[in-house]
Amino acid sequence: MAKKSNPERAPKALINDDIGEAKRLEMYRLQVTIREAEQRANDLFFQNMIKGTSHLSLGQEGIAAGVAAAMQPDDKTFCTYRGHAHTLARGVPVEKVLGELMGRDNGLMRGKGGSMHLTSVEHGVMGSYAIIGAHLPIACGSAWRSQYKNAGDVTVVFFGDGTTNIGAFHEALNFAVIWKLPVIFVCENNLYMEYTLNADVTAVEHPAADRAAAYGLPRILIDGNDADIVFRTMRDAFAKARAGDGPTLVEALTYRHSGHSRADPAKYRPEGELEYWKEHKDPIKIYKDRLRSFGVSDAQMQDIDIEVMQVIDDATEACKAAPTTSVDILFTDVYADGGWAWRN
Repeated sequence: MAKKSNPERAPKALINDDIGEAKRLEMYRLQVTIREAEQRANDLFFQNMIKGTSHLSLGQEGIAAGVAAAMQPDDKTFCTYRGHAHTLARGVPVEKVLGELMGRDNGLMRGKGGSMHLTSVEHGVMGSYAIIGAHLPIACGSAWRSQYKNAGDVTVVFFGDGTTNIGAFHEALNFAVIWKLPVIFVCENNLYMEYTLNADVTAVEHPAADRAAAYGLPRILIDGNDADIVFRTMRDAFAKARAGDGPTLVEALTYRHSGHSRADPAKYRPEGELEYWKEHKDPIKIYKDRLRSFGVSDAQMQDIDIEVMQVIDDATEACKAAPTTSVDILFTDVYADGGWAWRN
């Protein structure tokens, strides 16, 4: 009698289908790195080693990891003030990010930019923008440059659900569609625009997906806490853009575990909502279960966890030991000519 096959013991090459174990382990490492680096930033803030405020992506790691895993090195990323995750996902070292947050000379911009202005042209991170919606037209400019020069790179621009009520959102989408630009718009819908429930002030249930048809785009609404879904969606969007078939608008549903910023205790959220998302929709929990289903052992994941924590510990100590930003560079590179004097 023939032995029945057991799908749980099927060869990994078969059950890992279109993504593969190597890519999934990459996305797991990215999510853990983002989670632990953000948590370390939070801890350092309460040790008075990070000044001012910052906006964390705890709970939203699946989007940054899934998008970055689908990108090529020359592709461009435009972030919001909640940009630590996307900066790390593009390969910027943890030390460079933490150093910038701590105002240290070893930071990404030698401590001059701080939490809300992370930029690394080397890694394709073309800036984090504190003004809501301001970067969407700029991202269109990046994509237009690629189209004009036939450069082949694609621009990805991230924004929150609140941005969809800003004029720049609609202007950028219209422009991108008319010119068939190689740009991908990714709305990270974490339900709240700062302290206000999006549903209370927005005419449609899904602020990005439900408006796509107005610009001739398909309605794409995905689970942003499942990195595999994000990766597959973005893989198709990148292929479309590279083929010259124009932009894509994606709305990824997610949830931030912390308040809008460090100053926000998030008392406006209903009792039990945060606990529900942490228990049932945490992107790292989801991904650990996914990896187990494909035969990846807890020991393999634990090895990655240990390696990531060592990187973050080493980065933390390097940043603590680094000097603060020198006053000699405070008035350099303010304007494009390298100086700071205003020119009318």
